[in-house]
Amino acid sequence: MKGTTTSVNATKERIPPRPNLLSKWLDVVKIVSVDRIRSDADYDRATAVMEEVMAEIGRKKKHPLCGLMDILEMRLREYDDARHPMADVTGLDMLRFLMEQHGLRQKDLSELGSQGVVSEILAGKRELNLRHIAALARRFKVPSEVFLPAVEAEE
Repeated sequence: MKGTTTSVNATKERIPPRPNLLSKWLDVVKIVSVDRIRSDADYDRATAVMEEVMAEIGRKKKHPLCGLMDILEMRLREYDDARHPMADVTGLDMLRFLMEQHGLRQKDLSELGSQGVVSEILAGKRELNLRHIAALARRFKVPSEVFLPAVEAEE
């Protein structure tokens, strides 16, 4: 076809060349440490940058720095997961934690049933059922999922 430009040529014409992209990336990595967080010092630096980015972004959901925020959050989470893995928390563990936080005792959980039932649940002799979970979620104003066992994703 005469007089038409191929899409490859058209693309080359529209995108201006970017001078020294590698050096720009290396400058960003020096400041922000987005490639990997390898030490507590890297973690502290990335956290400080993240706080700066959060202050800059504020409540703007479409701010240009939101992408950087996502990267920093991902890197910080990777480091935390590797250095400080969290043990699985059972529904009973969560119930005990919430009872402690709210200053509750066994007798305060009448919505679960009789004192015998509550005693068996707290002793680990009886599992929380769906009715118990729904009642606890309402009482503590949390999602019912916090009392459910973690389900591993199939690979």
